[in-house]
Amino acid sequence: MNGGPRLPRSCLAGIIPQRMDPEKEKRNGWHDHGILVVAENDSRLGWPEREMIQHLARKLFGQPGKEARHG
Repeated sequence: MNGGPRLPRSCLAGIIPQRMDPEKEKRNGWHDHGILVVAENDSRLGWPEREMIQHLARKLFGQPGKEARHG
């Protein structure tokens, strides 16, 4: 045996999920689909950007913790 025991193989090995990089997925979402995903407490943002994000979120989705009304 060369190099020790071999790991067991499975036909399911190809569908085992890989850990994703959230920042990469956010970047791809923006570049590929024009979708912006940002946390309001992102340390890269200053106070004006956080306020703008909170304003947009309230306008689009309502106040946090309250159920959105449809209709």
